[in-house]
Amino acid sequence: MQSWYEKLDNPTLSVLPHDYLRPFQEPFTQQGTYSVALPELDLLTRFPDRYVVSLSVWAAILFRTTGDDDIVLYIADNKVLRFTIQPNWTFQELYGVVNRELESLPPSDGVNFDSLAETMERSQNLEKVPQLFRLAFLKDSHHFNLEHFKHHRLDLALNLHTLNANSSVLELKYNELLYSLERISIIADQFLQFTSSVVKDPLQVISKIPLLTPSTGRVVPDPRANLDWSGFVGCIHDIFQDNAEKFPNRTCVVETPPFHSAKTRVFTYKDINRASNIVAHYLVDTGIKRGDVVMIYSSRGVDLMVCVMGVLKAGATFSVIDPAYPPARQNIYLGVAKPRGLIVIRAAGQLDQLVEEYITKELDVVSRIPSIALQDDGSLQGSSENDDVLSPFKHLKDTRTGIVVGPDSNPTLSFTSGSEGIPKGVLGRHYSLAYYFSWMSKQFNLSENDRFTMLSGIAHDPIQRDMFTPLFLGAQLFVPTQDDIGTPGKLAEWMSKHGCTVTHLTPAMGQLLTAQAITPFPKLHHAFFVGDILTKRDCLRLQTLAENCCIVNMYGTTETQRAVSFFEVKPRSQDPNFLKRLKDVMPAGKGMVNVQVLIVNRNDRTQLCGIGEIGEMYIRAGGLAEGYRGLPDLNREKFNDNWFIEKGHWNSLDKGGDEPWRKFWFGPRDRLYRTGDLGRYLPDGNCECCGRADDQVKIRGFRIELGEIDTHISQHPLVRENVTLVRKNTEDEPTLITFMVPRFDKHEELSKFQSEVPVSVATNPIVNGLVGYHLLAKNIKEFLKKRLANYAIPSLTIVLEKLPLNPNGKIDKPKLQFPSKNDLDLTAANTTTDIDDSEFSPEERQVRDLWLSVLPTKPASVSPYDSFFDLGGHSILATRMIFSVKKKLNVDLPLGTIFKYPTIKQFAVAISHAGGNSKESIPSTTGINYAKDAEELAKMLPSSYPSRKSFISPEDSKHKSLINVFVTGVTGFLGSYILADLLNRSTPNYKIKVFAHVRAQDESKGLDRLITASETYGVWNPSFASRIEIVLGDLSKPHFGLADSRWMQLTSEIDVIIHNGALVHWVYPYDKLRDSNVISTINVMNLAARGKPKFFDFVSSTSTLDNEHYSELSNQLVAEGKAGLQESDDLMGSSTGLGGGYGQSKWAAEHIIRRAGEHGLRGCIVRPGYVTGASKNGSSNTDDFLLRLLKGVVQLGKIPDIGNSTNMVPVDHVARVVVATALNPPAENELTVAHVTGHPRILLKDYLSQLSQYGYDVELVDYDTWKQALESCVIEKGQDNALYPLLHMVLDNLPANTLAPELDDTNAVKSLQKDTVWSGEDVSGGKGATPEQVGIYIAFLIKTGFLAPPTHSGKLPLPTIRISNKQLELISSGAGARR
Repeated sequence: MQSWYEKLDNPTLSVLPHDYLRPFQEPFTQQGTYSVALPELDLLTRFPDRYVVSLSVWAAILFRTTGDDDIVLYIADNKVLRFTIQPNWTFQELYGVVNRELESLPPSDGVNFDSLAETMERSQNLEKVPQLFRLAFLKDSHHFNLEHFKHHRLDLALNLHTLNANSSVLELKYNELLYSLERISIIADQFLQFTSSVVKDPLQVISKIPLLTPSTGRVVPDPRANLDWSGFVGCIHDIFQDNAEKFPNRTCVVETPPFHSAKTRVFTYKDINRASNIVAHYLVDTGIKRGDVVMIYSSRGVDLMVCVMGVLKAGATFSVIDPAYPPARQNIYLGVAKPRGLIVIRAAGQLDQLVEEYITKELDVVSRIPSIALQDDGSLQGSSENDDVLSPFKHLKDTRTGIVVGPDSNPTLSFTSGSEGIPKGVLGRHYSLAYYFSWMSKQFNLSENDRFTMLSGIAHDPIQRDMFTPLFLGAQLFVPTQDDIGTPGKLAEWMSKHGCTVTHLTPAMGQLLTAQAITPFPKLHHAFFVGDILTKRDCLRLQTLAENCCIVNMYGTTETQRAVSFFEVKPRSQDPNFLKRLKDVMPAGKGMVNVQVLIVNRNDRTQLCGIGEIGEMYIRAGGLAEGYRGLPDLNREKFNDNWFIEKGHWNSLDKGGDEPWRKFWFGPRDRLYRTGDLGRYLPDGNCECCGRADDQVKIRGFRIELGEIDTHISQHPLVRENVTLVRKNTEDEPTLITFMVPRFDKHEELSKFQSEVPVSVATNPIVNGLVGYHLLAKNIKEFLKKRLANYAIPSLTIVLEKLPLNPNGKIDKPKLQFPSKNDLDLTAANTTTDIDDSEFSPEERQVRDLWLSVLPTKPASVSPYDSFFDLGGHSILATRMIFSVKKKLNVDLPLGTIFKYPTIKQFAVAISHAGGNSKESIPSTTGINYAKDAEELAKMLPSSYPSRKSFISPEDSKHKSLINVFVTGVTGFLGSYILADLLNRSTPNYKIKVFAHVRAQDESKGLDRLITASETYGVWNPSFASRIEIVLGDLSKPHFGLADSRWMQLTSEIDVIIHNGALVHWVYPYDKLRDSNVISTINVMNLAARGKPKFFDFVSSTSTLDNEHYSELSNQLVAEGKAGLQESDDLMGSSTGLGGGYGQSKWAAEHIIRRAGEHGLRGCIVRPGYVTGASKNGSSNTDDFLLRLLKGVVQLGKIPDIGNSTNMVPVDHVARVVVATALNPPAENELTVAHVTGHPRILLKDYLSQLSQYGYDVELVDYDTWKQALESCVIEKGQDNALYPLLHMVLDNLPANTLAPELDDTNAVKSLQKDTVWSGEDVSGGKGATPEQVGIYIAFLIKTGFLAPPTHSGKLPLPTIRISNKQLELISSGAGARR
């Protein structure tokens, strides 16, 4: 039973794509059956076992359709198969793995998986019995059903039957409440097709075998179809002018009155045509050329329509700035747009002086309308002074400009919303602006009789739909006031009063429309949603007020312009049950006319995904935007030529002609826009989105999908709006936090969860939400515990009156931040906690009360099964709590205890054990044995690695060669210096290019992140950029999650790998560091297993030597006259006894690398000790322990008398050792180790005593005195000290924690000597911590503000160091404290 317990701990419960919502009440299951013959299995010759073949096929399909690589299946003989699948395996490899897994499974006689789950519930103190599997694959089990188990209700069970001795039939028993028959038949077809394919060729890669079957191929788009590439229908401004001439007196725009007025402003098509003609002629006359950008400083209203039409008639490109943006942000947009023209709408106000100065100094504006306003009578003013700049052009109000533009001219410059840093400007095309309107009018019954609304953000590209749709149709556009939009309930009244029939909304604006609304608006017949996911709840709320409204969910981006997909939700009046049949998130649907949503296989982009298979979403259409302004590399990445057809395939469609616009057309272009979204096809050909990679975050080592959390929270009956974000708490730790607006309309239900808020804090919205609704937050947490893992439940839920929106109508996430310390203190002081003492043992009550005394907010309730972290704790608070345990309970516990035993019940038992007062076993938290884990992982290594030969010496090389070096961890402290060491070299006959791995959204942001890090540490040189290629991807995934083509490119180009990236955390246990530090190492090492032979250089740590064995061995070797621990040591002396998870993870990685060395891998493992500041100017990572110790000593005024030698080595020298061993490993025929040790070393007390030499008042005291002083200062008096985050280390036997074994560094010296001809200098003598070097560090810390200057002059003057203003700016912003 124990073997099964360990095997099934925390399994992945894969969710196969289903068609209906999972029932939350009886009945949960309604069983259906479907069978299909498998004649291919009857002809097997290559594989002996048809059941293993079938099981392997099903595992591969599960991986493709769920995205889960942790395969968990209940199988024949009452066993459970669990293994990790890899996308690059061939089917033959997968078959072999499954076969071996089956052979190694524990005996199942007498195993009851229901009982096992109940045991897990008890031993792990879970709140409910865990489900261990959800899917099954059986053999000849005739009477098995989906409810066979009490706790493991199955969604789908496959059963392989053998009839008549040799005839195979696959039976699928499925839950009809989840899956349609159509879905099941497709799964059966995919199984049949996959089986047939691998039987013929088992060497196919499992992620590349097509899942698109002949029957389903008919419902997905054909990527070779003609999408009317030459279908230009004209420019929107020309169509508008034609309409204005056809019906000049028809109403075009209606500005509805504000609260204080009854005056409605009505303008005809003639009014707007004339006014925009005046604007156009002015722009042309003052120097605006075709294609110039004209920026409009805008408000919502008719003036914006006039300006946009005027700019388009001038042949120019319009862009809009919203005055709601801060001036500094406005300058950023201006910097991207580089406008030649500027129009300021009078109602928007005046430009800020900061913006005016930027325009004067940085831009070349040749044309400006200072204050434009359309008067009630239709006349136009261009300035408020008597001398109106537009007056000379009013006689041209009925004259067209005659400027010709074409389908590939750029009418719009829109900015991608929500991006960090500098926004990207997207250039639109005239082709797209009008092309789709004719089809839309027929599809959605739109006409000149409709009344449209202007509700979109004025600087958000959907505003173009608001304006251009009615102009195309000859319809009316109604404009609300800001009060109409911002007052809850008012917008619905406005819609009803003015009889609006069509609206464009974002989901956030839709929630604003329905918030506290009671007025129905039955005339609304279509609402088009764009910009974010649309939920069932959003739709229900809207259709409650607008029962005749067809809701259209549109999927597209700024880059796809009007080319979008659509999904229609039928009106309630037409089909009251339509929404009930849908899942919680509306599908993206199908492409509009001549628009395709292609879901492409992520491992083979030459094939589309099958139904249900997760792939990457591309939009294919003639109406895509032109691309990003000034970003050619990004354009190549995101706007792809269609690879499904040959280049120039559609040229024959261009029949030519003498139309003037042809000068502005590039001809037929079949392009695909890569959205970065993941999706899948539904059985009917519609698409649904499955999230984005950048929506996945990691909290405490767990990968979390924010969208999934929000979907579950939105299902709570008292939640109206919600958004979950990751925010840094007061101790700079990433924390999940939910901001929400409750259902204020459900007053009676909501009142049960409301608490009285003292008047003194009621005006603070954050405190008001935390105090007044803490019972609701508790209820939501309970609600989520039934649906999400504990680590995915937000630590804080803050209730607000409304969520802030940005000018584009989206949730303004930057305004939603973690509460301040003052807010948390006020909340704690004004909140009561509901506690039932009878639930707790005396020991548990002690723990509970102690925790409550240190937690930042009082939870609404506490139970013995609550985790310290779920109650709002984090590692810094854990430090405080551990010391409170010591002080109040007189029990010494290592800080790691709280991570290992995080619940009140577990922690109480741990305290009893530590005090020797308990024989009760601590509730299980299954950990991983790092040495055994390393052994098992090593078995999965390739059988051989191509062995790289040494580079030809620069002195002997006859020609110039390029060395491609792949480096991880380049945005860290050491990584920045490794990068600089590589690129600063001027080695004769060699040039180095760096492939830098960076986690970022795209290559551009990756390079920005790398540059910022290098500038922070003072090593960036602009010349580096041309020799850096950014490599994106997740190192914890096979092939980093990259496409095969990109992976193969890397394997064939890279010469040297330097794996420096790691997660450094001194408290996390091994299992939390395993993915980042061990699995990632294997995946990086796999880069050396294929293609060109490579050197592999691994940056490890002397923490692999931190145990008693190596401490004693070091002393013994030194006594024998040797330098210290030998580089040849096999490290088995620390296969046990390493206390920290970080050292264990580095040990495991080293062990696996050594095994790879036995298989042919060549290179070096580099083991540095303390990596300290740069030797010349002291540039440092200010989060470093030794620097915090310096500052902490100054703050305390006392130095601990610790005589340990300290292995401190400047970062530039460590980087030199890493690069030297990477290019010239110490040995040619084996993988070796190189120690990095200080020359000279310095005693810890001597290092700290240098402070007194420079004027600091510090005294040397024994360690116990120092320890008591620090504890009193921080714990009792609450004084600030730099050592606070590291108290667990410095107060828990610092003399033992800072013991550093002496190290032999023969190999390091050998490589440094070889490197002399490569670097031009011999540094084989090493570097260390001289008194002068420590002085440089002190000077750096003072200059950057980390350390206060001494109060008086010392014996020595502070060294003069040089640091750039840019570096100082970045360090002062906190960038220098990154790990």
